Amino acid sequence: MLGTDESQVRTVLARMLDEDRTALARDWAGQEPGDGDRSGPQPRREAVELLEALRDALAGTLPVSRIVEQDPAVRDALTSLSERRARAGAQPSATAMAILALKRTMLGAIERHTDDSALRYRAALLVNELLDSAGVLTFEVYCAGREQIIREQHSQMLELSTPVVRLWRHVLAVPLIGTLDSARTQVVMNSLLEAIQANEARVAIIDITGVPTVDTAVAQHLLQTVSAVRLMGAECVVSGIRPSIAQTITQLGIDLSHIVTRGSLADALATAMQLLGDSARPGAVHG
Repeated sequence: MLGTDESQVRTVLARMLDEDRTALARDWAGQEPGDGDRSGPQPRREAVELLEALRDALAGTLPVSRIVEQDPAVRDALTSLSERRARAGAQPSATAMAILALKRTMLGAIERHTDDSALRYRAALLVNELLDSAGVLTFEVYCAGREQIIREQHSQMLELSTPVVRLWRHVLAVPLIGTLDSARTQVVMNSLLEAIQANEARVAIIDITGVPTVDTAVAQHLLQTVSAVRLMGAECVVSGIRPSIAQTITQLGIDLSHIVTRGSLADALATAMQLLGDSARPGAVHG
């Protein structure tokens, strides 16, 4: 239940947001720091949507302290504003400054809508409480959005760094460069298994010429990938076994005796031709 004073203040603010919505959105954009184009249709639309959501929330009965967290329209508008800025590469301080600019805009509008100094004071307190909560939310959303972007970019980089190449009919190859960790192993495995199914591959070559070192963890990742390939009904050949890597594997006591290994990609391709037999000969009739 809202008190008489708070109800009166909320009524004034709701009316102000309703009558001056377009002017407030324009003034708000004009006060923001120069972090990009705020004059385009999307930013203006976001500003109007947020002001409309605040108007409807203030006209309701939800306590001011819970509007940002519990009013769906207000929360969605603030989330959209913050996420767009995060994807545009804006600094988190710019997002916080945007809310401060909105606060200045609304406080200035309050002075134009009432001559009652006591009402102005109570309205200013309410606006501060409301937009301080909004500032906290936009910062949290911004941070979460940037983390999501980083994860997406990392995933895309993993996919780009692990291409599956078709070398011959029924023969695929994955040239690996850099460290092979658990996340990258999963990407390699998914990409390779999907390619095996799509190309009806019978031999998959995993080339580790570009992998600087092979330790126990890397060897285990290779074993997992080889096992998954075999479950798909294909044979797996690991190429790029240099003398230094062979010595390291031996010293670590890692057993790769049940895996077909070759020193170079060319040797691995020759082995793949042998594994395919007659079906690999040029001009052979394939079923």
